[in-house]
Amino acid sequence: MTTVTMKGVSLALDDHGQVAQLHGLGIQRFGGTYYAYGENKVNGNRFQGVACYTSDDLAHWRSEGIVLGVRESGLLAADTIAERPKVLRCPSTGEYVMYIHTERGDYNYAHIGVAVADNPLGPFRFLFSMQPFGNISRDIGVFQDEDGAGYLISEDREHGTHIYRLSGDYHSVVEDVACERGTNYEYGYESPTIIRHEGLYYWFGSQLTGWNCNDNMFATAADLHGPWSEWKPFTPLGSKTFESQCNLVMPLPDGQFLYIGDRWNPDDLGNSPTLWLPIRIGGGEAMLEWHDEWTYER
Repeated sequence: MTTVTMKGVSLALDDHGQVAQLHGLGIQRFGGTYYAYGENKVNGNRFQGVACYTSDDLAHWRSEGIVLGVRESGLLAADTIAERPKVLRCPSTGEYVMYIHTERGDYNYAHIGVAVADNPLGPFRFLFSMQPFGNISRDIGVFQDEDGAGYLISEDREHGTHIYRLSGDYHSVVEDVACERGTNYEYGYESPTIIRHEGLYYWFGSQLTGWNCNDNMFATAADLHGPWSEWKPFTPLGSKTFESQCNLVMPLPDGQFLYIGDRWNPDDLGNSPTLWLPIRIGGGEAMLEWHDEWTYER
C-alpha cells in the first residue's frame, strides 16, 4: 500500500499549475480512478461549464477539461447558474448520468438538469430539466446503494430536503422516499450527502445561510424511508464546520471516511479552497476533527 498525505485545507492545483475548479463537486470512483466534477468559477458565479479532473489519490489532479459545456441559449447558457454537478453510472444501461442544480438569473427556476454521456469524461449531452413531483430543487446530492438503486437528494425549502429514488435508467424519479426538516429548524438541509456504513445510513447537510458558514448537521436511519434520528452537529458547536460547507462524505480504501467541504470566497469564487479531512463514522455517530495534515493508505 502507498501512504497518501493530505492537507486539511488546500487550493488544489492541476497538472497544468492552474487552480483546480473543485467547487460544489461530485466525486465517483470508476475503474480505480477518481473522477471529480466541479463548478467552474474562474469568472464568477455564472455558468462556465462543468470541469472534470481525475486522480489516483485525491491529492494530485489531472485536468480533463470541460465535460458539460455552455449552451448558446436557455438553461446552461452563459447568463444562467448551475451548481453541484453529480454523476452516477447507471448499472442497467452503463450510461453516465449527470445531475446539476439549474437556475435562471433570478434564482427562482430551481430545477434539476439531467445530462448523459457514454464516457465519464464526456462530453455530456443535456437532456432536460425537472422539478421532482413538482417540488422546487436547489442544492442536490446523489447516492447509489449497494443494490444499485440510485437516489437524488434535493433541498426544497417549502417542504424540507427530499430523498428521491431514481428510475431504472436514472433519468427520472419514481418515489419520494423521505422528506426531512431539521431538528428545531424550519427548513431542510442543503449541500446534502448520504453514505451507508455497517447497515446504517448517515445523512449530512448544511443549514441555509447563503455564503456564510454554519454548524452542519447529520442524522441517521436504518432505512432511507426513516424514521430518521434528530439532527446534530458533527463538529464542535460554534466551529461552523471549520469554516466550511459540507460537500461530500465518502469512503477511502483503507476504511477511513473523507469529508470534503467548500470554504467559499464570495469575492473570488474560483479561488475558494477545499477542506479534505478524515471523519470518524460508526455506531450512529460522526465526528470531524481538525488536522493541518493527515495520511491514508491506498
